[in-house]
Amino acid sequence: MEAQSESQVEADNESNAVKTLISFYSHYLWNRLTSFFPSSPFNFLGKMSLLYRQTSCKRRPILPLPLPSYSSDSSVVMTETSRAFDVLEDIMEHMFLNLHNIQEDLQFWQSRAEGSNSQKVYFMIFERGPQAFLNGMAQLLKDCVSEGSAIEQLCQYASAHISERIVVLTTLRCSLATFLAQVYMEVEKCGEELVKEPEKSLPSLLVTINGFFSKLEASIGHIHAMRQIESSVDGSYAFPLLFEELPEVNQEESQWTDCEIRVSVNLVYQNLQKLDEYLSHMVAKYQKPSKITLQWIHYTCGAIGLSVCSIWLLKHSSLMGSPDLENWFHEAKDSTRSFFNDHVQQPLLSIRDELFETFRKRHKGMMEIEEVQLTSNSLHRMLLSFSEQTKGQKFPENASDQKMLEIVMARYEKELVNPIHNLLSGELARALLIQVQKLKLDIETTMLELEQILRANEINFAILAALPAFFLSFFLLMLIRAWFKQDSRAEGRGRVARHQRRLIIVEVEKRIMHYQIYVDQGLEKDAQCMLGLVLYSLDRLFHAVEGHAKATGEWHV
Repeated sequence: MEAQSESQVEADNESNAVKTLISFYSHYLWNRLTSFFPSSPFNFLGKMSLLYRQTSCKRRPILPLPLPSYSSDSSVVMTETSRAFDVLEDIMEHMFLNLHNIQEDLQFWQSRAEGSNSQKVYFMIFERGPQAFLNGMAQLLKDCVSEGSAIEQLCQYASAHISERIVVLTTLRCSLATFLAQVYMEVEKCGEELVKEPEKSLPSLLVTINGFFSKLEASIGHIHAMRQIESSVDGSYAFPLLFEELPEVNQEESQWTDCEIRVSVNLVYQNLQKLDEYLSHMVAKYQKPSKITLQWIHYTCGAIGLSVCSIWLLKHSSLMGSPDLENWFHEAKDSTRSFFNDHVQQPLLSIRDELFETFRKRHKGMMEIEEVQLTSNSLHRMLLSFSEQTKGQKFPENASDQKMLEIVMARYEKELVNPIHNLLSGELARALLIQVQKLKLDIETTMLELEQILRANEINFAILAALPAFFLSFFLLMLIRAWFKQDSRAEGRGRVARHQRRLIIVEVEKRIMHYQIYVDQGLEKDAQCMLGLVLYSLDRLFHAVEGHAKATGEWHV
């Protein structure tokens, strides 16, 4: 009887195991089949976006996992370890990307919440699109007519509008950060076992991650239940978040097969896809307005101005029988050609002529120096003859012109006592002619020096004439460089990028301090949430440093 009962128990266990496996595989096949048929537009769009990311996008570098380096000769061990690494990296990548999207929207709404009441009212009326502008103005006029406190009510509505989005996005961020911290701590706990014996530790890790997904589903479901009643956004909670769960598998008696591991990994990816779809639909209702929506008034004014300019140009064009546009075009063409000729072509030709005709100009300069020398020699002979005749003695040929000129001036002063008599019969006329010769020599010497200065600066004048074109070209090149480079993000190489990286470091330090405070106070949930935010900030810093290193070529990752 005992043997018969034992055999019956074994048969029941085998039948239960078979039923479990059949339900496991049938559930998997059903999910795989239904996933390819879009039951809703969000499911279809999620599939298309996921397929696009897998086929065309390169995996984004993320914060390294806390796993030790491994080296094994077994290809099976390396395959299992690589599979575990891929699953964990994909989970981390999805969490980091979702946290990044939520963080950007949350920072926008927090900045709006810190503004004054007038700034909030301006945002509600003028920065939410044309429809919100019309509705806001209509409500404002209605409240002014009925109650008279329209501005105060609009301020309250703006504060409620902004605070609702901050609450929802903060709660979502905390839920994702908690999930990220739980996965990270679990990987750190079983890291060595996962590297050494992945075939044994990977199933338990998948089961633990499945439990984390269940906790995330409960956390986001709580948000769904609370905000479905209180939310002012229509259709923002149309469907709840429901993850796929692993069937019950007896891990203690036998290890998982390769097929079971693949099915479990696929369930993880399905849960990530569902999370992305839910967050993309939910965050879209609470995300910040687009740049076009924020600046719609400027774009509208620009479009109106462009339309007016187009009508004005059409009025002066040949289509309306007016030659004004053609005349303006020809004038602009002539002005451009004149500017190019005066400030580009002619200065460059002058520089070329100055460089390649230096020897010819130097030869011409030597002839001018000889002419000045002839005038100087003539003056010397005139001074020598006058001095010898006046003094009655012989002067040497190398006598100083200055001394002989003193003799001439002394005689000139004596002759001026009787100017009319000495002009006719004295030496006054001769002394005057000598002074005219001296003045001629001084003028020629001055002109020669001035000409030498001008010739020495011809290149400078040509470069000065080309400076407007040079500055214009430099300004255009700087604009093109700034347009294409756009290194304002933390991955760039400019001053703004360095400032962004410093801000990320400060953010990491602050969040680590908050994490330590929560740990000391025994607040486990808050500590896990803050740990996830620390990991997110570290991932941003890692991505910024790696992008900067690749841009500058200082570090090859």
